[in-house]
Amino acid sequence: MIQNLNQINFQLFGNIVPSRENVENSRDMPQRFGVKAEEDTVCVYRTNSPMQLQIASGKSVLSVSSDGENFRHFYFDKPICIKSDVYFCFSPFKGDAVICASADKEATPVGTRPGDSFRMDQQLHIAGIYTFFYQEREQGFVFPGEEHPMPELTYVDQGELHSVTDGQDILLKAGDIAIFGPNQWHMHYADMGVAPRYVTISFDMEGADITPLLNRKFAAPQQAITLIQQMLQEQERMDTFSTDMIIAQLTTLMLLLLRQADSPNAKLQTSNAVHSENEIIRKAQQYVGRHIREKLSVPLLAQKVGVSPSYLTALFHKNLQISPGEYIRRLKLQESKQMIRENSMNFTEIAQALQYSTVHHFSRQFKEKFGLTPSEYAKSVR
Repeated sequence: MIQNLNQINFQLFGNIVPSRENVENSRDMPQRFGVKAEEDTVCVYRTNSPMQLQIASGKSVLSVSSDGENFRHFYFDKPICIKSDVYFCFSPFKGDAVICASADKEATPVGTRPGDSFRMDQQLHIAGIYTFFYQEREQGFVFPGEEHPMPELTYVDQGELHSVTDGQDILLKAGDIAIFGPNQWHMHYADMGVAPRYVTISFDMEGADITPLLNRKFAAPQQAITLIQQMLQEQERMDTFSTDMIIAQLTTLMLLLLRQADSPNAKLQTSNAVHSENEIIRKAQQYVGRHIREKLSVPLLAQKVGVSPSYLTALFHKNLQISPGEYIRRLKLQESKQMIRENSMNFTEIAQALQYSTVHHFSRQFKEKFGLTPSEYAKSVR
């Protein structure tokens, strides 16, 4: 990795020539080093006395070493003076360059080394997303199973979900994640009386082996849950950049899971403060999910998790980018969709069950959230 060339970073090998000092004109410097952009190998030199270097043209990376084996790399953008007995070489930085030098004794060529690529490239790459669904299933549903050539991620938002693959029945609870590999057959089902809600994402991924993620479940850390919620928000928003945002968020999510899988026995190194914040948010979310048909408020929710309303609001904004009041509203509206599909109540009864002041208030919020009225939604699912 290229480092910034400054006095502290470079002190082992020499020093930066202060701008107030007169740097010898490059035309008068006797030794020159040419750097070609297409070079696969670079010449390594060793200083025989302190040597002053400066760029004459172009841009270059300066690599220096005390032993000729272990090199550190610097973006060469200012005049320097290298100590005696230091190994150095130059690599192109987006084009040719010329470096001029002055010393009592010229540097001696001592060999070559492979040219380095200093650009930081992405290792894990999400090549594309095929499906991204928020699934709201009826009680005791059964999905007969499928397999497809792309991996799939399942995250349970509410309730419980059985995932069956490779002869294993894995029970995913709220907050759990499972990954299915390419062409790995899998099915889902719910127990009677359980109507799960979960996210499924199928995608192409390159640059990483997902085998350590298969046939197991992960308790999603708060950071992963936040990423999934942000992805769902981007899916609703869907502007010019939403697809790129979703892919970037999924990339970060997969990196989190791969790190967790790489150290399955290591405990997450978080401060007590961060752990406490995550627990407060998780307890608040669980309470809302379990009491969604009751009258809920931010003061009540704060009391249930043992913090002040202002502190709870600050935590929600920090971790979820929404207020606890907005979180309650969203879950109530999601619950209303499930109740409409069940077709056991009319809209007035649903509004009353979810503690809305009037059916008109409920209908207005439903339309604002989903873009259609409860009646229009009911017609689309029946």
